[in-house]
Amino acid sequence: MSVRVYSGPHANRRRGGSGGVLRMLPWLLALVTILAQIAWPLTHDSTRDVLTVVTVVLFFLTSATHALTSRGLLWALGWFVLSAGIGFGAEVLGTRTGFPFGTYTYADTLGPLVAGVPVVIPLAWAMMSYPALLVARRLSSGPLLTPVIAAVALASWDLFLDPQMVAEGHWTWSLDNTPVLRGIENVPVQNFVGWLLVSLVLMLLLDRLPRRRSDGAEGDGVPALMFLWTYVSNVILNAVFLHRPGVAVWGGIAMGVVAIPYAYALWTGRD
Repeated sequence: MSVRVYSGPHANRRRGGSGGVLRMLPWLLALVTILAQIAWPLTHDSTRDVLTVVTVVLFFLTSATHALTSRGLLWALGWFVLSAGIGFGAEVLGTRTGFPFGTYTYADTLGPLVAGVPVVIPLAWAMMSYPALLVARRLSSGPLLTPVIAAVALASWDLFLDPQMVAEGHWTWSLDNTPVLRGIENVPVQNFVGWLLVSLVLMLLLDRLPRRRSDGAEGDGVPALMFLWTYVSNVILNAVFLHRPGVAVWGGIAMGVVAIPYAYALWTGRD
């Protein structure tokens, strides 16, 4: 029995049977991802390193399977090639030239490296770019405003990500005479500006992928859950478990610019 997946705004999606099972897969992966992230602060050393990679792969598979089952193979392939490709290209450029993120070097704690960049890093760009795009599409339909909102949604996440990963020793920065944010002294401001720049380029391209009616709303519970969970859990993680109030405040404010209006839109059912 073949399974038809979403391939355009007028596609009919099959209900029941193997199609129903396939549509449940992103929910299952989302649940496992969240459980793995909850376990992360309870682990240490090499076990934590492995769990870091595992959570990225699980989150990526959550986004990928949802994109495939709700938007079709070609859409999912386009999203993956753009997000992982641009993410990888930006990281290679960054590690070799210092542009646009600043001068930094990856350790070998995140698995195999290609051109000095861990293979898991492009998956991290892809995993979060998907919900960020759908969040922006729910909040706006403008050809410029949507990519801007999506870029803020994606880049603000790095205010949580980079301080955490640097503290774990997965990469290091050269911080000589480099401006930093108060409370996030282990990452240069340039890195966050670079993330916003790369995210904007990426989202300008991703937003060219076909839209569907009720983008970011009906049928998009999985990416909505993962985006809002990422926001709330990172604020709590840094404020309570990692004792980094500065990270919690900066990330909470920046990502909250998108997350809070998005949560309100979902709560009120506003399109």
